[in-house]
Amino acid sequence: MDSPLSALAYAWALFFCGLLVASLLTQLWLTSRQIHHVAQHRPAVPPAFAERVSLGSHQKAADYTIAKLRLGLVELAWNAALLLGWTLLGGLDLLNQGLRGRLGDGLAQQLALLAAFFTITALLDLPLAWIRTFRVEQRHGFNRMTPGLWLADGLKSAAVGAAFGLPFAALLLWLMEATGPLWWLWCWALWLGLSLLMLVLYPTWIAPLFNRFVPLTDPALRQRIEALMARCGFRSRGLYVMDGSKRSAHANAYFTGFGPAKRVVFFDTLLQKLSPDEIDAVLAHELGHFKRGHLPRRLLLSGLVSLLGFALLGYLSGQLGFYVGLGVQPNLVAPSNALALLLFVSVMPLASIFLTPLLSQLSRRQEFEADAYACSHANRSHLASALVKLYQDNASTLTPDPVYASFYYSHPPAAERLARLEPSRPETAHS
Repeated sequence: MDSPLSALAYAWALFFCGLLVASLLTQLWLTSRQIHHVAQHRPAVPPAFAERVSLGSHQKAADYTIAKLRLGLVELAWNAALLLGWTLLGGLDLLNQGLRGRLGDGLAQQLALLAAFFTITALLDLPLAWIRTFRVEQRHGFNRMTPGLWLADGLKSAAVGAAFGLPFAALLLWLMEATGPLWWLWCWALWLGLSLLMLVLYPTWIAPLFNRFVPLTDPALRQRIEALMARCGFRSRGLYVMDGSKRSAHANAYFTGFGPAKRVVFFDTLLQKLSPDEIDAVLAHELGHFKRGHLPRRLLLSGLVSLLGFALLGYLSGQLGFYVGLGVQPNLVAPSNALALLLFVSVMPLASIFLTPLLSQLSRRQEFEADAYACSHANRSHLASALVKLYQDNASTLTPDPVYASFYYSHPPAAERLARLEPSRPETAHS
């Protein structure tokens, strides 16, 4: 290895270590703040919720939040150790050299490298996934999965991932090799096309592999919802109820799909817990995202960020120091595109964590916009009561640390959100 390459590799190694330490310390600090703040406010319900939330519900939410955060600290340390193992400690290089010895160089070896990396990583993550479901979620009354269903879900996810991921990866690797210096632009276009395709395929083909979706049969509720959607100018391919209670006691409702595949989905748990007026208000909020153009904006932002990411990958994949500095000897006689992809997707989350507060702030602003829209098409008190019920049923803490919330929360904290729904604020709503 010549001296300039050694210096560049050393610089990359230092940069990677600094980024890892900065990311790790930032997340540890924020999580510790959240644990301390939630525990400190556990003894009493916040005054704004004193008449609507019992002390028992408040303390259950605090305990559940703290338990998830403590497991998150373990996951954070585990993921950092895995990343070091794959990179500077030579795990990825060992796997790559072993597959080269068996398969030689070429597309088959690169696909095998990608498949082996993600399979090993998934297997190593299984113990913590098990603890999350059968310890944390179960202990707090949310898990309804059996071990058999949990295993079946994992196998189905792996099969779906392989069915879509391997052909996509093969085409991506071929484009990286065949389309010249601007391969990253072609790959970005492929990624963007697949992302849009999945918006169409997911609701009609993939989601039904995991859950049962049946048309909403309650005629009165269906009539209310269709009237609301008509007022809002929204058309969908159907109203569906999903058997969310099969896996969890958490409640939710969402829009899914794109273009002609749009559909409205309610968890069965949501329909059991909210009144028709409250369901109207929650749906009006979701329609607010549609009417305010939030989905196209999010797709545009995602497309721009991914374009920058592919451009950066295009530069880094040609830098030998990038590979050597991260503990990998590149294939000098054949393409190292799979290595470049794996190193990039492993390291970039360390940097992207510092974009999280900006994205969170944008998301919270859109949630406020959707709430404001809901208040013009449903009664704001019904939206407020629905949110309080959902906070309780999902054991969402009412007392987050302000710094943690501003960094991570994609939705406004409960107190801040409910304050904007006070009756004193102007309302032009249908009751």
